[in-house]
Amino acid sequence: MDRIAFDRLHDLGGRVALVTGGTRGLGRAVAEGLGLAGASVVVCGRKAEACEETVEHLRGLGIDALGVPVHLGEIDAPDTLIAATIERFGQLDILVNNAATALAQPVGAFTIEAWTKVMDVDLRGPVFLAQEALPHLARSGRGSIINVISGAAFMFSEGQAMYASAKGGLASITRAMAAHCAPLSIRVNALAPGAMDTDMVRNNTAEVRAEIISGCLMKRLGQPDEFVGPVLFLASDAASFVTGQVIMADGGRVPY
Repeated sequence: MDRIAFDRLHDLGGRVALVTGGTRGLGRAVAEGLGLAGASVVVCGRKAEACEETVEHLRGLGIDALGVPVHLGEIDAPDTLIAATIERFGQLDILVNNAATALAQPVGAFTIEAWTKVMDVDLRGPVFLAQEALPHLARSGRGSIINVISGAAFMFSEGQAMYASAKGGLASITRAMAAHCAPLSIRVNALAPGAMDTDMVRNNTAEVRAEIISGCLMKRLGQPDEFVGPVLFLASDAASFVTGQVIMADGGRVPY
């Protein structure tokens, strides 16, 4: 390892990253981090206004950014997102599948509508977006797919069973993707956050939040910025020999 090689480990200059759910919470922090590391960044979210505000914010940081308002639960969302990315930047090197919905219903009382919504956004959307992105990631020669799952996938998670099931499915297909994509020079990994200080956790009652924190070895919620380092590792040449893995970034909540 020499100085030049070391300095390039986390350098994303010349690369293009697509971050779903990139207008708030973890996704927005990740978009900031990837952009500050040199990548051009595409963010998507359901609301056009949020996309516009996020792009303005990213450009204020000196990041070349594009916002695409789409709903990942829609069938044509993958085509729309990839087409917009390629039209603007001509390439795609990094895909961060972060968008999700944590709609909760108790086991034994699932509705078809709720189950379909969760699986469409949390599992089908990321899988088919990655599939649509594969030809472009293969042309990159250093493509990276990062599937954001959840520690809930490895716990009982009775209160979030649908969400946990979708994230568990995404963890499983991450390994299948990694096997398929290795000959294409595309690395595929999953990153599992724990309880983070985002809207998803804040929407719980104070009692539930306290229970979540008590179950974490670090006895606190994670901050969105603390998720940036693990993403940069997996997206960059620092993880050039890492694929098919699930990395926990959960403050010690899951005994995995």
